[in-house]
Amino acid sequence: MNKDMLNVALPKGRLGEKAYSMFAGSGFECPSILENNRKLIFENEEKGVRFFWVKPSDVAIYVEHGAADVGVVGKDILLEYEPDVFDLCDLDIGKCRVAVAGKKGFRDDFERPLKVATKFVNITKKYYSDKGRGIEIFKLNGSIELAPILGMTDVIVDIVETGTTLKENNLEVVTDIIPISANLFVNKASYRFKADKIDVLKKKISERK
Repeated sequence: MNKDMLNVALPKGRLGEKAYSMFAGSGFECPSILENNRKLIFENEEKGVRFFWVKPSDVAIYVEHGAADVGVVGKDILLEYEPDVFDLCDLDIGKCRVAVAGKKGFRDDFERPLKVATKFVNITKKYYSDKGRGIEIFKLNGSIELAPILGMTDVIVDIVETGTTLKENNLEVVTDIIPISANLFVNKASYRFKADKIDVLKKKISERK
């Protein structure tokens, strides 16, 4: 592989597709990425850029360990895993929020620890620690809304975009924790050796927001 290439890790799905459009519009396009195939790596030698699709929760790992120079992922991933990277800028896409949700009419019982289901363990711990509230965490990776419905937990901490899934399951937001959007971030060593190209990318993308 050409070491001068700018290696970009993009999250699979809608967010990654939106992010790629921003890269392409900034002069870092790679037409082969739009082809209907099962390839994972796409490169444009003329533009000096290489893209690869990865699971959203893995983007930060690829960047932190230098397999990718830059990456795009939701701020929730950066807050949860705290990778050792430089956060370059907010891309102003993929807007949503991390929120506490529970059954309609939920009232907290401060006489006992609050039972919370979430995949965002660190975000949840920090939020409730700052409030001085004792909690018991149930780490789940999917269908988190089931936990309070079945009485296993009192509330959940999860990503909320439109709130439709909550409403359809008779749940509602209790409180918002933090607004979230996608961020462009960079490997620290890459920023030393490829600073010129990365700064150009950051400038052009920032101008498109």
